[in-house]
Amino acid sequence: MKKYALYPGCVMPTEQYAYELSIRETFPLLDIELVDLEGFSCCGEPMKSVNQLMTLYLSARNLAIGEKQDIDLFVPCPMCHLALSECKHVMENNVEMRDRVNGMLVSEDLQYKGSVDIVNTVDLLHDHIGVDQIEKHVRKPLDGLKIATHYGCHLIRPSEIGRPVDSENPQKMETVLKILGAEPLDYAEKLDCCGAPILANLPESALTKTGQKLQRVQEQGFDVFVDVCPWCHRMFDSKQVKAGETVASKLEVPVVYLTQLLGLAFGVKKEKLGLDLNLSPVDKLKIGD
Repeated sequence: MKKYALYPGCVMPTEQYAYELSIRETFPLLDIELVDLEGFSCCGEPMKSVNQLMTLYLSARNLAIGEKQDIDLFVPCPMCHLALSECKHVMENNVEMRDRVNGMLVSEDLQYKGSVDIVNTVDLLHDHIGVDQIEKHVRKPLDGLKIATHYGCHLIRPSEIGRPVDSENPQKMETVLKILGAEPLDYAEKLDCCGAPILANLPESALTKTGQKLQRVQEQGFDVFVDVCPWCHRMFDSKQVKAGETVASKLEVPVVYLTQLLGLAFGVKKEKLGLDLNLSPVDKLKIGD
């Protein structure tokens, strides 16, 4: 089994439990061993606009913890993945900053060397495990399920530091979903933001972005909306009712994580995938046990 250290971030283990549950249920079935390391902290990304050095330090610290154990990091949260990837980019191209940050890490007997890989849910499934391996585990195909995918902003930008998917036409989730028997279709609003980055300062504008995207998905007759980001999922799933009120629309769009659909196709029981924790109307989906 290939080993990865699971870097959970802040949102998944404190709020979006369904994402973690479905990850821990499905990836071992694909011969992925998830290792829990002690000492991980916030990636620092939420503080980037306030203190960029602190963000770099926190990201480098988490990477150094993985390096000390000689294990690559599986980072399901796209925001965390971006922070760690950007840190790696800066540290590789700015020797002065790398020395400065390592000088801060020495008090914990840590050193950033740049030796570990950072993978997200999408590229781990598509690039590292591969669709042929995934197909072997499909027990209950999602035949005919019309799916709208949402990649979120952090997986596709900025492309110059290297992101897991194409910035203009991401298709890796679609490829995985087709192997599961589903029917993922493109739609004009596919790359639109969920609104989460402005929720704290401009809640009405944020919820308008959320509501407008879900409204278009509903109008186009999709059966389910699939994402891979706990921040985005919070907006589309947890805040769907409020988003609907903001755009004066009754929204009833089932929103699930890609890993939850993966588990259903593998024949994993719904409760083990945390579907009872989803707040959108997932009971409309007539799949699984």
